[in-house]
Formats: sequence, structure tokens, C-alpha cells
Amino acid sequence: MVVQKKESVFNTLNECEVEDITLEFFYKPHTITLLILSIVGVIFMSFIRDDKSIDSNICAGIWCVIFFLLLVSLLAFPNGPFVRPHPAVWRMVFGLSVLYSLTLLFLLFQKYETIKGMILWLDPNLKDFRIDMDKEYGVNCSDINVEKFWAHLDVFAAGHFFGWVSKAVLVRHYGILWSMSMMWEFTEVMFSHLLPNFKECWWDAWILDVLLCNGFGIWVGMRICKMLEMRDYNWPGIKDIDTTKGKIKRAALQFTPASWTQVRWLDPNSSYMRFFSVCQMVIMWQVSELNTFFLKHIFEMPPSHPLVVGRLFFLSIVVAPSTRQYYTYVTDPNCKRLGTQCWVYAVIMVTESLLCIKNGKELFQQTEIFNISVWLMIMLFFSVVSVLGFWQADWLTGKKYDADVVPNSISNDNSIDEDYKTGKNKTL
Repeated sequence: MVVQKKESVFNTLNECEVEDITLEFFYKPHTITLLILSIVGVIFMSFIRDDKSIDSNICAGIWCVIFFLLLVSLLAFPNGPFVRPHPAVWRMVFGLSVLYSLTLLFLLFQKYETIKGMILWLDPNLKDFRIDMDKEYGVNCSDINVEKFWAHLDVFAAGHFFGWVSKAVLVRHYGILWSMSMMWEFTEVMFSHLLPNFKECWWDAWILDVLLCNGFGIWVGMRICKMLEMRDYNWPGIKDIDTTKGKIKRAALQFTPASWTQVRWLDPNSSYMRFFSVCQMVIMWQVSELNTFFLKHIFEMPPSHPLVVGRLFFLSIVVAPSTRQYYTYVTDPNCKRLGTQCWVYAVIMVTESLLCIKNGKELFQQTEIFNISVWLMIMLFFSVVSVLGFWQADWLTGKKYDADVVPNSISNDNSIDEDYKTGKNKTL
């Protein structure tokens, strides 16, 4: 039996390599070409363009910095745990996440007026917007009709649904997903005295949100997981396909996973630290969701603003490799280091929370200590009890927990560490 070395597991997790490359041109670094193109771009941006407008100069400088960061990302940053559609995509995602985390750290040392001025510079239309201008929430709850239900099924409900589809594809566990869904509704209730849009009617919260958007999204996401699990991942090279239709189909399939791994967050031999690591993920997910609403409320931006939507879209991409790296770190006894993308995402989450606390002093002065205390107790109690309950339910219903399922999602062989076979799982 071959046992993977601990360091090699981390290297594979952090720098997943592409196997069976057929189109070598797309997987070569092309460093000289990128250097020449970047120099030409800098010459054009700094000397040829019109530089009379100060705002235009600042925008051009920002875009130039982002452009060069993406180039450095392509050449130097790790691939992460994914290789589809191309490792370069995930290198750039990692580079942008580093840039976003550094931007948050910079803003953490600025005054509220300075940050607000930067936002108004980006979008002057926000000057006259006030967060209390938004519509009323949680009114006339006893008046239930079809028109009212239909009015709530807007673009945000669709975003809610697709958000839970993506969460299901990432987490792949009904119990954990339903725990996060129901805990979020308690979170909304406990923070409704600070965030008006958390005030919802009971039918809006539990029927439209939990059952319809969340529940249907979870079901669809898990069905996608089931379909991907049953697929044959014997990938032919595009050069080996004779027909044009086959080549086009193979190119389209490049945007699907290269392989699929059965996820198992807990098993009967899990250590207590692994159990609490899963509970920690459930709680941290709630904090990350809260950051979205506090940021747009404190800095007064409408939910449909490009900065809000862009941040959500970007973090939904960043969380994919972060979740995979966290899963491997928690479940694989050979992995002793947290993946870099997951580490950066943790910095982003904590810095966003600190940014909200520092700049929302007036808002948090209205905090009801009782509500927050109850929320903390509910989060701790419900996360532990729910994860423990679903863990035991999986075992009692006869779910397969044997050595045939390898906890290391990146490994391609069927080897397994002796510590894992004896139940001596890694502790944090």
C-alpha cells in the first residue's frame, strides 16, 4: 500500500496539476509574450492616452494595477484545487481575492467619511441615496394572497434560489445545508432590530425562503451532484476526436468538473476536533452572509447596486476552492496545512466583519444585547446539535463509511493512511 506524504497532499491541494494535456499551447506560460504585451500596454496607457482628466487618470492607474496583478497571478500564483476550465482562471481568482483582502485591510484604517467618499467617487448617484429610503418590510402579514406571493418572487428570489443551488454543489450534504438554511432564518430574526430588511412575514421567511428558494435550491443542487457523481470521467483528448460535433462537445465539457469526489464530512471514527470544525464552518457561513447585509446597510447601497452584486458574484467563485481546501484540511489526516485560497477567504471574512464593526458604531449602539446573546447561544447549540443529529442519522440509516471512500478528494489512487483506517483523524 502506498501512503501519501503529508507535504505532498498539501502541494496537490494547493497546486493541482493538469493531467493528459493535449493542447499544450494553452498550458505553457508564454512569459516573454506576456512581458512584451504588458510593456506595450503600459506605454499606451501612460504616454499615448489623454491624461487631462484626474478621474480618468486614477481609473486608468487602478485598471493598470489590476491588469499587472492578473499577469503576476498567471505566472506565479498556485492553481488551487481545481483545473477546470483552466488553471489560469483559478490563479486569477486567487490574485483578485488577494487584491480584495488588501483593499479591505487598507479601508480598515480609514475614517467612515473617507470610505464613503471613495464609494461616491465610484458612483456619484449614491450621494442622495439613504438606506431608510428602501421599502417597508414585514407589514400586513395577515393579508396573504396570490398577488402578494407573486410580488415576492422577483430577481432577488431567483438569486436566492441559485445561491442555494451553488451551496448544495459545494457542500453536498443535506443535513449541513438544511442546518445553515434554518439557522439563517433565526439570524434574520435576531438581527432585525438592526437591519430593517430582515423583518419578514412568517410566510415569507418559512414558506418562500426556507421551503421554496432554499429547499428547492438544495434539492436541485443535490440532484446535480448525483448526476455528476454518476458520470464517466474518462476524458478523451480533443485531438483524438474525429468529428467536429464531438470536438465542440468536448470543448463545452471543459467547463464541467474534471472528476467527482464523494464528500463525507463526518464518519463514526471522526475526532471531536473534526466534528467541531464542521460546526465552525456552519457558523462562519452565517457570519459571511451577515457581512453582505451590514456592508450595504452601513455604507448605504441598494441591494441591486453593482458593487453589492459584484461582491456577491466574486465571493461565490472564491468560496468554491476555499470550501474544497477546507474540506480536505478537516477530513484528510495527511493534510496539516490550510490551503492558501481558504486562508485568504478567512482574512476577507474577518476583515469585512471588522470593517462593519468599526464603521457602524451608531448602528451597533442600538444593539439589543439579549437578542445577540440568544443568537450566539442558538448558533452554538443548533450547529452542534444539528451536525451531531445528522451525523448519527447517517450512521443509523446505513450510509456507507468504509475504506473504499478516500477522504483526500485530490488523490487519484486508492491508497489510504493507516491513521485514517484506525480512526485517528487529524485534529486542528
